[in-house]
Amino acid sequence: MIPPKRNRNNPRDYDQDLYKARHLIENFFAKLKQYRAIATRYDKRAANFLGAIYLAVSIIWLN
Repeated sequence: MIPPKRNRNNPRDYDQDLYKARHLIENFFAKLKQYRAIATRYDKRAANFLGAIYLAVSIIWLN
């Protein structure tokens, strides 16, 4: 759940830890989609595509 705006009269409750984890995951996928071969899925076979994902993830992790 997304946190409410600050000026809301009746604020909703939300789990801050879950929201932080969701934010990290969304940022990671945004970085992963910057790689053109993964965003357009050049590889036809699933094993080759998974290898490209592993390569991109390792590059992201090292930076």
